[in-house]
Amino acid sequence: MPENKSYPPEGLRPSEPFTLDLLKEAMEAQTILEAPVQRCAPDHTLHLALGAVQAHIPRQEAVAPWISGSDRDIAVLSRVGKPTCFTVTSLSADEKGAPTAVLSRRAAQKQALAWFLDRLVPGSVLTGLVTRLEPFGAFVDIGCGIIAMLPIEHISVSRIAHPGDRFRPGGKILAAVWSIDREKKRITLTHKELLGTWLENASRFRPGETVRGTVRSVKDYGSFIELAPNLSGLADARDPLAPGDGVSVYIKSIRPERMKIKLQVIERLPPPEPEPLRYQVTDGVLDRWVYSPPNYEKPPIETVFRREAPESTILSP
Repeated sequence: MPENKSYPPEGLRPSEPFTLDLLKEAMEAQTILEAPVQRCAPDHTLHLALGAVQAHIPRQEAVAPWISGSDRDIAVLSRVGKPTCFTVTSLSADEKGAPTAVLSRRAAQKQALAWFLDRLVPGSVLTGLVTRLEPFGAFVDIGCGIIAMLPIEHISVSRIAHPGDRFRPGGKILAAVWSIDREKKRITLTHKELLGTWLENASRFRPGETVRGTVRSVKDYGSFIELAPNLSGLADARDPLAPGDGVSVYIKSIRPERMKIKLQVIERLPPPEPEPLRYQVTDGVLDRWVYSPPNYEKPPIETVFRREAPESTILSP
């Protein structure tokens, strides 16, 4: 299981029926629960229905700026309709005797972040939920709405123009911790080490096959065609091709000792949709990951997850 199984991203926590007894037990143990926000009042109080119990999260307990980096109203308004984690602060009854609860998302995030900063190390494999994509990378919920940054250069060995070439907002992914700044409470992720080595990816293909690929870069001497997120080959120059184009390619040769795949473009195809990612690593803690084959003629291409600062020699066209 991924290392953050006790504090999953919002939306991935198993659902359970809410009862008054369960809420009482959760309040005593400060157990983190999760439910969708039903509405946001004019004063930015968030309202939830927990079975027969009406509950609310006060504005000051809805976001934690020291975790999310934002205290804007939109951070509160955007919780409506979304699964939201919380701890139970108090239980009481309204004027009609109906049970009510006061909740805190801030307390849940504080608990999760303290655990992350104490337990996670570079190389820890986590489950994440993509929340936003920007040209420079993806923002990923790694637990209870705590956001970590996945830079675009760490998404895959095969270079992409935008994280949207690989992910969709709301998508579930796996990632590994790249670095932790405990003073600033920031966690940076990497992703490419989980997608398999050159040999693991190349073993899916054979010379003489014609397969689908995606143009990732075009040079004077040829085009680099992605066959899998961590595997590309080189096709001779052909016009007109542009990054992002779909193509069918004939595999002319595969040479592990040089880590080269020679291709021939057959024809252009409609732009491809991102395919489900195939992970070769799904849990545990990585210490060292070697991308290049054992018989590679050059120094190994690898990532070493140092407990102070990870180092990577992964290069791509």
